[in-house]
Amino acid sequence: MPDTAPAAPAAPTARAEGDAARVVWAGVVALAVAMGIGRFAFTPLLPLMLRDGTLDAAGGAEWAAANYAGYLVGALWASRFAAHPVSGLRSGVFGVAASTLLVAWFDGPWAGALWRFAAGVFSAWSLVCTSSWCLQALARSGRAARGAWIYCGVGLGIALAGAIAWLGGRQPAAWLWLELGVLAALGALLVAHLIGTAGASTATAPASSPAPPSASSALSTPTPTSTSTSSSSSSPSPSPSTHAVGSAPRARQRALVFCYGSFGFGYIVPATFLPTMAREQAADPLIFGLTWPLFGSAAALSVALAARHFTRWPRTRVWAAAQATMGLGTALVLATQALWALALCALLVGGTFMVTTMAGLQLARERAPANPTALLARMTAAFAAGQIAGPLFVRAVGTSAPLGLDAMGWAHATATLLLGATAVWLARSGAARGHGER
Repeated sequence: MPDTAPAAPAAPTARAEGDAARVVWAGVVALAVAMGIGRFAFTPLLPLMLRDGTLDAAGGAEWAAANYAGYLVGALWASRFAAHPVSGLRSGVFGVAASTLLVAWFDGPWAGALWRFAAGVFSAWSLVCTSSWCLQALARSGRAARGAWIYCGVGLGIALAGAIAWLGGRQPAAWLWLELGVLAALGALLVAHLIGTAGASTATAPASSPAPPSASSALSTPTPTSTSTSSSSSSPSPSPSTHAVGSAPRARQRALVFCYGSFGFGYIVPATFLPTMAREQAADPLIFGLTWPLFGSAAALSVALAARHFTRWPRTRVWAAAQATMGLGTALVLATQALWALALCALLVGGTFMVTTMAGLQLARERAPANPTALLARMTAAFAAGQIAGPLFVRAVGTSAPLGLDAMGWAHATATLLLGATAVWLARSGAARGHGER
């Protein structure tokens, strides 16, 4: 009778495979809740709130800015969960659910802005702690390459929230806030269940100093880790042309910071106002509401493509191409606000904003491979400032029309100029440094 003893190790292997799958799904669902609802649910609901008269355009810009400011505060605050990322992850997703439900019962514009600020804080906790825990847990199980896939949750969450607002757009906006809050609560419960069943070796995996930039740094690396790990584990070995820490020219680093801040401004204008602009062209929610599901679907697909095909491209080329494509989307809206142009803008911007995030942060880590923390922090702060400035810029222009352009026109013109100029600089910078740089 044949000896069957060698088959015994199969059970632990199968268990480890199942644990890794649960970690990935926990990350996908957590980011779908955090980003699709906590960060961006307001975008498809803003035109419906304007229709219902519960918010005006100025208040909408203030709500958006409050959420982005909360996200910055939450990202800076998330370091408190360095030793216990699972606690931050749970607190984040349940906090997103609670703050979304509270919006359904807000008793004034300022209360709503407060809840959206809180949602921004909880979204940042979720993003940072999800990245830290998932990537560490997968690395410990020898399946680090799967970490890139958790970021598909960002686009999937945006698409799902957009689809709910699209299909249910004839309901009052307050009902949709309630429905999204319930959905976020169910997602939070699912995340907690997946964490609890992922196995002790992964569920308790600690993270070392999770930093905000780790959110997307895994998208283009075969072995993603948190930002605090050494560059040798998450970036290619420095080529002879890669600068040592501190040796990169300060002017070049300042330029990277400016490019990343320009990206923050450039993407947030359409990411906040596209459905509202579409509503001006068609009053039916089943028509204007389609722009946001398109945006999210493009984001999810772009992450999947980046994880599979962009790992060997030079970062400057990826970033320049993505930034230029995004600029094309904002320029298209500047030229015409026909529905087809808004839909194409959703695809162009939605399909590049996560890729731009990935390429920008990876390039920063290559420019300062031994200790990229300072450069990453400056870039993150510039990005946050750019996305806060977007809705505030629209708020400042208001109903005036300098030189015949309304607030949306001026915002998209500024975004196009910034995105185009920085894309040219990035392309020339990459060419000047040669092909040694990834």
